[in-house]
Amino acid sequence: MAEQLTPDLCVIGAGSGGLSVAAAAAAFGVPVVLIEKGRMGGECLNTGCVPSKAMIAAARRGEIYRSSAPFGIKPVRPGIEFDHVNDHVHQVIASIAPNDSKERFTGLGVRVIQGEARFRDTRTVVVGDETDIRYAVRARRFVIATGSLPAIPPIPGLEQVPYLTNETVFDLRERPKHLIVIGGGPVGMELAQAFRRLGSEVTVLEAAQPLGKEDPECAAIVLDAFAREGITVRSGVNIARVRRVRQRIEVVLAGDTEEVIQGSDLLVAAGRRPNIAGLDLEAGRIRHGPDGIIVNKRFGTSNKRVYAIGDVVGSARFTHAAGHQAGLMVRHLLFRLPVAMNPDEIPRVTFTDPELAHVGLTDAQARGRCGTIRVLRWPYFENDRARAERQTRGHIKVVTDKKGLILGATIVGAAASEQITAWTLAINHGLNIRAFAEIVVPYPTFTEIGKRAAMSFFTPRLANPWVRRLVNALRRLG
Repeated sequence: MAEQLTPDLCVIGAGSGGLSVAAAAAAFGVPVVLIEKGRMGGECLNTGCVPSKAMIAAARRGEIYRSSAPFGIKPVRPGIEFDHVNDHVHQVIASIAPNDSKERFTGLGVRVIQGEARFRDTRTVVVGDETDIRYAVRARRFVIATGSLPAIPPIPGLEQVPYLTNETVFDLRERPKHLIVIGGGPVGMELAQAFRRLGSEVTVLEAAQPLGKEDPECAAIVLDAFAREGITVRSGVNIARVRRVRQRIEVVLAGDTEEVIQGSDLLVAAGRRPNIAGLDLEAGRIRHGPDGIIVNKRFGTSNKRVYAIGDVVGSARFTHAAGHQAGLMVRHLLFRLPVAMNPDEIPRVTFTDPELAHVGLTDAQARGRCGTIRVLRWPYFENDRARAERQTRGHIKVVTDKKGLILGATIVGAAASEQITAWTLAINHGLNIRAFAEIVVPYPTFTEIGKRAAMSFFTPRLANPWVRRLVNALRRLG
């Protein structure tokens, strides 16, 4: 017979968003049930952010050996032991896993149930199959945070060949000889560069424009770096079919004449889809579409007792966005405060080398909303720290309105992921560019690039004849 549970809150999904909601609610003494059918920590810990950044870090170490000549150090070809790289990746996962474990959350006062959840009706979620329902949860409120899965494009022949996704690529113990990557978004591009630096030949195939959601001027700098490292990136391709020929995988490109690209391994990184299979949302009267569960600005669904956050709602699919939404969710559910998320305040980073980070509006978006804008730039090669590190590729691009209100920032270059936080703070709090122009930053650091861009906002005023007359008048008084 099923165990009947009646908590205040039931959270479905133990990824970033679900864990944050569960932990915060439990900290305030709220009875919480957390249901997870897979591994605690979700996609980010097990198959996403953590393993990819661990692999990128290993690949960067290899590249340092190859590129040391400008520093007076004889470059060497590193001996890549790919199985040991894989060990490193999983050691990193294992070191973080206790923070997201069932044991930790049980200790926080959360009732953790491992199993597949589905709605039986508008007020009840059950765990178990029809013949063996183990739990029936009748909560006052439900939060769905089940995340997303790799989207598999309808390419003829794809299902008949072995292919990798982010869910399986980190289990490789042998280095691919030639990795073909379908998809030129952040995931595909990050892994393409990592595998290239670890010794694989890599070809990226993108139906549209690689890094197409990013500022084209800044994305071009990343693409140039890829070309320098020997990564083949093809844009605007139409894949006719995929097939296996002996031990090789062939991707056939459509065109006036078909072109065949052969590789040893195939990675599909063609976007994400909401993870809603098995939830029986219809029984819960929860509306959903191709992009995920449909929510209002407070993350409420068509069922007034059910909320949804994170990748499953199809907005900003980032771990930090899910964590932010979780914080908003807790404020609304526990304190009845009005909440809403502004997508313009969520930063994003593509962890290639050079890194590409963005927050707010691009210049094209800003012109559409505000009309007259200012675009401020400053190059890395004018920064002393960048010269010392020999990381002079890239620049910052800041968008303001005509009065200096900061609307957006894009940074392509070393440490872009660290620098973007300050610009996120500026946009979240409606700061004027003067705040950056007047800030004191330590020397020498990459953050001086942002300050120099901010100071350039005021450069045209130096030529103002009234300003010059005032300076001359004051000078004569001395």
